[in-house]
Amino acid sequence: MDCKIKRSSIYRNQGHTVLNKIAITLGEPAGIGPDLGVLLSQKTLKKNHIIVTDPRLLIASAKKLKKKININILKDINDKTISGNNILNILPVKLNTKNIPGTMNPKNSEFVINTIKKAATLCMNNQVKAMVTGPISKSVLNDGGYKISGHTEFLANLCNSKSVMLLMNKKIKIALHTIHIPLKEVHKQIKKNKIIHTVTIVNNDIIKKFGIKKPKILITGLNPHAGENGLLGKEELNELIPAVRELRKRNILIDGPCPADTAFIRKNIDFYDVFITMFHDQGLPVIKFDNFKKTVNITLGLPINRISVDHGTALELVGTGNIDISSFREALRIAKSLNDST
Repeated sequence: MDCKIKRSSIYRNQGHTVLNKIAITLGEPAGIGPDLGVLLSQKTLKKNHIIVTDPRLLIASAKKLKKKININILKDINDKTISGNNILNILPVKLNTKNIPGTMNPKNSEFVINTIKKAATLCMNNQVKAMVTGPISKSVLNDGGYKISGHTEFLANLCNSKSVMLLMNKKIKIALHTIHIPLKEVHKQIKKNKIIHTVTIVNNDIIKKFGIKKPKILITGLNPHAGENGLLGKEELNELIPAVRELRKRNILIDGPCPADTAFIRKNIDFYDVFITMFHDQGLPVIKFDNFKKTVNITLGLPINRISVDHGTALELVGTGNIDISSFREALRIAKSLNDST
């Protein structure tokens, strides 16, 4: 492994605007995040990709993977020494304690949170166009004293916004009305006003971020057969159908509630721009089965652009080099393509 660390470069950031920059966090330090950073540096990273991390993580990963890396440590986001392609431009955040690859330590939870906060702050201050996040461990963060249920909820709280999780690949976009809550609690969230709020966020951000002027939306029911006219549940009759009627009055192009088991047939995928499902495991198995490697997660409803890989920390793969970087590369591609969020 050959590693060069520098604080200056002849590459002077000419013609490179602030809003082209993308802040990257690598997530759980003991997971595959550092390995992903090293592998991305081999042929994917551009001069506008700024990684928010402790450089020691990347040095250790490169040594384990036997890869050559070039690290450029930045003083701040406006550092004029931002280097060229395949250079690891790093905004440093210090680890709390020594990292052991493959063994997660709650004592480094503060480090993980600090990298996310720093990237989000750069977005909120319009210093970068977007942030792309690597996989975290929610359980370890909670063990470390941070009571969060995921990136999506944490960033919503940080931005003082309501958020909606959207997963997408080149074929399909699926948004979730509820995210990381127990299944027994989902029915409490199936309320007319809450549905209207979720759909409005999705509709507005599909317009704003993707440039689709009149998004066509299909919403699923909660119950089997979308309630079978009340036989299998009343949520569709009492909450979902009234919500859809109200949304149509607001000139939002929405159909449903549709039975979830037939929502994703081919003609619907070809026709609708986005699907909205009632809970986490109603929609995500569909998109992950379709194209897991190139599926990414986008948080809607925030005043910033946030995109994430759609996989976990994969401790068993740390240091092996047998890592598919497709999801991270796709996340970076989507981050670049999104319209400005403000």
